[in-house]
Amino acid sequence: MAQQHLDPTDPRSRHAGPVPTGDALAGYLRAQATEFLRALRLHRETGSGANGSEGSAEAARALRRSARRVSASLHTFQSLLDSDWCEAMRPELAWVSGTLAMEHAYTARLERLLAALHRLSGSTAFPAQTGARAAAAPLPKAGAPAQERGNLTVGAAKAGALLDRQLTLARTRAHSTALQALGSSRFHAVADKVAVLASEVPLAKTAGTTDLRPLSTAAQDRLADAVAALPLVVAGHPYNAAALVHGLSPDTVPHPQDAPWHQVRLLLRLHRYAREAAGGPKGNAVVDLRLLAAGQALNRHRDASEAAAAAAQAARTPRIAPATAYALGVLHADQRHEVEAARFAFQQAWQKETVGAS
Repeated sequence: MAQQHLDPTDPRSRHAGPVPTGDALAGYLRAQATEFLRALRLHRETGSGANGSEGSAEAARALRRSARRVSASLHTFQSLLDSDWCEAMRPELAWVSGTLAMEHAYTARLERLLAALHRLSGSTAFPAQTGARAAAAPLPKAGAPAQERGNLTVGAAKAGALLDRQLTLARTRAHSTALQALGSSRFHAVADKVAVLASEVPLAKTAGTTDLRPLSTAAQDRLADAVAALPLVVAGHPYNAAALVHGLSPDTVPHPQDAPWHQVRLLLRLHRYAREAAGGPKGNAVVDLRLLAAGQALNRHRDASEAAAAAAQAARTPRIAPATAYALGVLHADQRHEVEAARFAFQQAWQKETVGAS
């Protein structure tokens, strides 16, 4: 397979209209800071109960979105901004985004695992899946031995209950942590700095007329280099099972195969946000649907990887019944196959991107 680089000379990679400069970046940062403050006000107005209201949950998502975009812009365009200010702000924005993301992540992980248990066992004890995932569900196979299918069904309910306890507890703790963070002096200091950013962006002296495209292209090149290092030939086979190796080893660190893919996901996000920043205050860059498809595949990859890790962690719970451990093992394998499928989907999206650029 040819090296998977985007072509920076392709017209699609250049922004139409006036050359985007530091002034466009300043407008974008002011707009994102304003969105942050608006979301914060909404969060305070909606309040939050034991598990948070829908309004506060949406406000938290909006806070995360704007925090990610500001942080990414400070990373990509740091040379156009006050360096010390960027170094101080980036980790704080990452802390805000990461802290607010955990509750949603645990909620989504539990829903994903319970739905997979339902699909694998055919039991009515779990919420039914709908849509593309239900249509694509490969298990249980019709030819599977009755004993195997019976063991899975018997253990699935207990496995679901175990995952429910563990992930609900983690979600509750994440909710409490988020509430404490939003009321902390650290967060108030971040909010104060964002409020200043909404009216005054610390651009370097000559940044106002500096072309943003070289820095945006550099972010694109970092992404292309990271993708080129991925085993995309292997990813061309959707269920090659390579991700199952050492999947249930005693080592609880994240799966070693996943780290490069997670890094590509972060670099793709930086590239997308750099395009947005060059598009002006409201991020008016042309939306590349192929990049969105690639990003969605990498989000699926992340979700499946973390769900598999949660299933493996639950399987290490002391003194669980063999049927429960068996069901968790099948669930872990299923989610690792989802990881492989997501890699295949990314490879397909990326090939379309590079073919279109050639």
